[in-house]
Amino acid sequence: MKAILQRVSKAQVEVENNIAGKIENGFLVLLGVENGDTQKDAEVLADKISGLRIFTDENDKMNLSLSDVSGSVLVISNFTLCADCSHGRRPNFMTAARPDTAEPLYEYFCQKILNNNIPVQKGVFGADMQVSLINDGPVTIEINSKDLKK
Repeated sequence: MKAILQRVSKAQVEVENNIAGKIENGFLVLLGVENGDTQKDAEVLADKISGLRIFTDENDKMNLSLSDVSGSVLVISNFTLCADCSHGRRPNFMTAARPDTAEPLYEYFCQKILNNNIPVQKGVFGADMQVSLINDGPVTIEINSKDLKK
């Protein structure tokens, strides 16, 4: 499971000109579910993101977590994170999990963050979404569950 995490001062996602999710201070998470990902991948990734200390403290050091700053998370499903661009000019998405597998894991990931007492907003799985954000810093981090201890 792959995530691109952006620290934001605000972010929102629209589907068919309607706001589906909106947050202020927190993280925008683009989430890609790959073949072979399990609930354990979702758990370790959700726990890592929930506790990640990348908000600045009074000494201007990245030392505070979402809980410390009363932050929220906006989670957007994004199968294109699973793109393989190693051959040719057209990305291959064969490593992306099929929707019937990916959507339950996406929902499970969101629930695990919520279980960590972090407010969660979501996009609409599989929809054409327009995402807008103000990246704070900018701070953008890539995390792969396969790199985390399970």
